[in-house]
Amino acid sequence: MNFFQKFIGELIQADYIVDIACNDSVSKVSDLYQELGCRVYSIPISRSPLSKQNHTAIKQIKKIVEENQYDIVHCHTPVAAMCTRIASRKVRKRGTKVFYTAHGFHFYKGAPIKNWLMYYPVEMICSYWTDMLITINNEDYALAKKRMKAKRIEYIPGVGIDLEKFKKTNVDKRAKRQEFGVTKNAKLFLSVGELNKNKNHETVIRAIADLKDVYYIIAGQGPLQEHLESVIKECNVAERVKLLGFRRDVGMLCEISDVFIFPSFREGLSVSVMEAMASGLPVVASKIRGNTDLIDENGGILFSPYSIDECREAIQKAMVSDLKKMGNHNIEKVCEFSIESVNRQMMEFMMES
Repeated sequence: MNFFQKFIGELIQADYIVDIACNDSVSKVSDLYQELGCRVYSIPISRSPLSKQNHTAIKQIKKIVEENQYDIVHCHTPVAAMCTRIASRKVRKRGTKVFYTAHGFHFYKGAPIKNWLMYYPVEMICSYWTDMLITINNEDYALAKKRMKAKRIEYIPGVGIDLEKFKKTNVDKRAKRQEFGVTKNAKLFLSVGELNKNKNHETVIRAIADLKDVYYIIAGQGPLQEHLESVIKECNVAERVKLLGFRRDVGMLCEISDVFIFPSFREGLSVSVMEAMASGLPVVASKIRGNTDLIDENGGILFSPYSIDECREAIQKAMVSDLKKMGNHNIEKVCEFSIESVNRQMMEFMMES
């Protein structure tokens, strides 16, 4: 929900009335949006599509949308969108429009069969009850146009990034790099993301084990911390790989790094990659949906997230590339993904409805 704070503020300034329904115990958004003047409804939605909890959620959403007679109901995330579209079938007959922004279908090229069996039928059926389906990457857009039954299917380049936030600041780059033990002529690679299986940090750790003058810092926390610590120890790279935990200074970390590396198995359209691009970093990334929208040969290098060898080769290629030229290209390219551009398109969709 934090992605949409600025857009919701713009809607309110344009005399829209905006209410929020979410699992508040997870998102912690009540205070933020109540300050903007929104009513916030706490709904017990579970991330598991098979949870009995979602039956209660559907009933509560149905009551809210029928009592408040909204012009537009806009839903996000697969399970919440399923519950909302089921709950909104009746009000659609009265003229309410239902929007759904898919932040990355769980079924995609190379996805596990279980994802296709569980999520694809739900999304396809619910698309019949969708007035506008919004996708944020080209692969999902092509799939939606081919297979989904929504009245209208559109593409928007992500959720928007605040480019001003990542303008250059005065940082003593040499001193900060020394804090992480980075030697003078070494290259510093940065990842930002939760320490989980999908983010695939282990592949990078193993890839750099045999490389000289490569340091790797990871900003994030998560369930795989102990496992990654054991991998670092196993690969004997404790002096060159640092788990930094949760950080609020990602902009500074980007500024002192040479390359952003992003080895995920699955993404919709990564905000972390866009932030790195806005900071002027070249990007070494997994060749997956979303990343291929953001990174081309002028701004970085793509590799298979399933191959340690390919990851190592991509890192080696980056080390002998013109990193400044790549970074400047990314600064220009990321402008099309700015929050101003995304919000402008979204506002046009709202007004057209």
